[in-house]
Amino acid sequence: MIDLAAARWSNPVMSSLFASVEDSRRAELERAQAKALKLFDAIERDGLIRAGVSERQVEDEIGALAEREFGVEKHWHRRIVRAGVNCVTIAGDNPPVRTIAEDDIVYVDLGPVFEAWEADVGKSYVLGDDPEKHRLVADLPRLFEQVRTYYHQNSAMSGAELYAYAQNAARDAGWRFGGQIAGHIVSEFAHALIPGDKALNRISPLNPKPMIDPDGKGQNRHWILEIHLVAEDGSFGGFYERLL
Repeated sequence: MIDLAAARWSNPVMSSLFASVEDSRRAELERAQAKALKLFDAIERDGLIRAGVSERQVEDEIGALAEREFGVEKHWHRRIVRAGVNCVTIAGDNPPVRTIAEDDIVYVDLGPVFEAWEADVGKSYVLGDDPEKHRLVADLPRLFEQVRTYYHQNSAMSGAELYAYAQNAARDAGWRFGGQIAGHIVSEFAHALIPGDKALNRISPLNPKPMIDPDGKGQNRHWILEIHLVAEDGSFGGFYERLL
């Protein structure tokens, strides 16, 4: 079997073949993300994000919807629905299950696997009329695009540099950056098994290496960017993520 990663610089033919493989990998990840975003459309169509039910119930309803309409049987991370004060927590936290209230922000973080490819998408919803909560939720995609644009101006920057920029962008908008990381790689399932230092697969202060460096298999890293904003007083927050 040809080691494309080792041979990528050896001759023009192999370099072109490696580029073609990497373009195909990116296209598969984009297709997986497009399907995941259609799942959000179905969640909204069915009105699953509503007051008076528990976060856990909505997680279960989303799981059933994903399997029924999209054939999703595997999720590379657990489905996460957080509401109200729980929206200030990160994915690794385990806050008490909350019943969604009329004026809550609700964020949804999904990691469905489509065929062999991981998706990772997050989105926030406002149920009430609070203007500051609406401002935060509107800022999520805006700051995502701002940070994304900054990265693509110099994709050789380190994970630590991009994380610092995301923190500063949140502060300049009047929020705190709530995440311990600002993203991570996705790939063929399961990216968690890719060898090497896991910190180098995350956008965080612990990643001093260029994000453009290959992964432990010699493949290009394909990144998810996470924007997690929290009110200065810590009373509410919101979350948004897509492919970088």
